[in-house]
Amino acid sequence: MGIVDDYRTDGAVILRGVVTPKEIELLSVGIDAVIDCPSPRAKVASASDDPGFFLEDFTTWREHREFGEFLRSTQLPEIAASLTDSQTIGLYHDHVLVKQSGTRQRTPWHQDQPYYDVEGFQNVSFWIPVDPVLVEDSLELIAGSHLGPWLMPRSFLDQQAQWFPEGSLAEMPNFEKERESHRVLQWAMQPGDVIAFHMLTVHGAPGVSSTHARRVFSLRVLGDDMVYSPRDWVTSPDMSVMFAGQEERVSGQPLRGEWFPQLWPR
Repeated sequence: MGIVDDYRTDGAVILRGVVTPKEIELLSVGIDAVIDCPSPRAKVASASDDPGFFLEDFTTWREHREFGEFLRSTQLPEIAASLTDSQTIGLYHDHVLVKQSGTRQRTPWHQDQPYYDVEGFQNVSFWIPVDPVLVEDSLELIAGSHLGPWLMPRSFLDQQAQWFPEGSLAEMPNFEKERESHRVLQWAMQPGDVIAFHMLTVHGAPGVSSTHARRVFSLRVLGDDMVYSPRDWVTSPDMSVMFAGQEERVSGQPLRGEWFPQLWPR
């Protein structure tokens, strides 16, 4: 099968060499700036006794020109249009993830979309490392899981249900114990390679065993059928910090405006 068929069947594909060296340099500089001066939205997702450090930051593209320049140059929105069979692709948010060398903290198995305030199926998350990634340190994804139910989102460190009420969604299966029953997708990667996956694809990530950090820029984009769906709780990331006007976030309508620009067609 081709990439598009694989994406629709498995919910995740590897795209080799689709980010240029210049774009990798832009992302690398931007990520280092985030590390040096995280935004108020940043979170530490590793325990205090972890020998490494896991930093996350969100919606930073307006604050770091390198990320904005990347969004204007990258071919990823056009690829997303093909993967989702969409006429238009819009930005949802960006996400910086940095695990320093020696970080033990695993990113637990989860789906992205239950943490968000959007509904629909035509979407892509791009996982873009700017450093080489060993296969054993790379993102892990459960093939075909995007075709299953929404699963209960929980906080990474203490596993609390801070979003949907307890019992309202099915619980996350124990994929660690059930690995042999599933096809787990995982790839070694070089700068320029990208994993594209659906926001409902169950995924997680190990710590970092290599001698260098794993710096990743993740880009979440929305296709034709994705619409705003207000929540009664604070989403992750907290999209309310965007100060988008009421006319830009209308229930049942696509997100629009300066916080959610159209990326394709340009």
